[in-house]
Amino acid sequence: MAFLSSRRKRSRLAPELDDQDLGKLLKSLLATTRTGTIATTDLCVAQISRLLDQDPGDWDRRAHRMGVLAEFLAGSHLPRSWATREPRNASALVLHAWTQLARGRSQGGLEDTADVVDSCLRAAELAPEDPTAWVVVLGAARLERWEQPQVFGVWNEVLARDRWNREAYLSMLGYLTPEEAGSRIQVLEFVDALCARMPANMPCAATELTAQVFQYHSVLGRGGFEALVARNHWSHAMAAQALDRVVHTWVQPGFLRHAKALADLNVLAYALMAADRRHEARSVFEALGGVVTAWPWQTAGDPVNEFDQAQRRAAAGQ
Repeated sequence: MAFLSSRRKRSRLAPELDDQDLGKLLKSLLATTRTGTIATTDLCVAQISRLLDQDPGDWDRRAHRMGVLAEFLAGSHLPRSWATREPRNASALVLHAWTQLARGRSQGGLEDTADVVDSCLRAAELAPEDPTAWVVVLGAARLERWEQPQVFGVWNEVLARDRWNREAYLSMLGYLTPEEAGSRIQVLEFVDALCARMPANMPCAATELTAQVFQYHSVLGRGGFEALVARNHWSHAMAAQALDRVVHTWVQPGFLRHAKALADLNVLAYALMAADRRHEARSVFEALGGVVTAWPWQTAGDPVNEFDQAQRRAAAGQ
């Protein structure tokens, strides 16, 4: 990943992050889908297909693009139409399934779990080396609270194809939290096992720090006195060490190269500000160049406003 210019830019939500080809496609889809014509639909499908066919074998980039497109098209008929017209196109099948998953997350459950899983299994048969279909099944399993043996079975299918798959690790992390189907002990064991063997700049590098943010949010969510002193979470050894391990390396140009590196830097900037390590946060904000992700900033309000306020405090050292 090439970091954006450190020159201050206007902050904005950018789901594509620094993927310029994806950003151009999103703008094109926004402009063309407003017409609602069949010709436009065909054009959109061609554009999506062309983008998803780029960078073969780069599963990290493919998952990023697929996930962003699924969120963007969650209210559209286009993915279902494409999958119906091309039932032997793995990209069409996975995008259709992921779009249903995105819609299910907003609604609290899937409309048709069997259709999601069936689409993914057919895609996996068509492209057996591609982990993306299994990533979607894992997301569905998490949303539908499958039993842990089933979920870990799906998890192993992803890892057999992509050892450090970011989406899979973060999905499993969420599944293992006490708020979902696991416990604090399971989260700690999961993170410890990963950190013991993961190279420092893999796509899933933010798993440990994300776990600490989850825990911080859990404390905030209790309200009362605990919420007032939630900042103390970052002075605990595990939380402080999670920051120490990444704060100086992640901002080095070329260190993080995965598709969602800027999303991970958003998590780092947020955590450093929550920990009152403002001086260290300054270089992270500079590397971000105003690119904002909704999570984790949205926890306290409008994400762009929260990002801007935090950036100003970091710059002022206050």
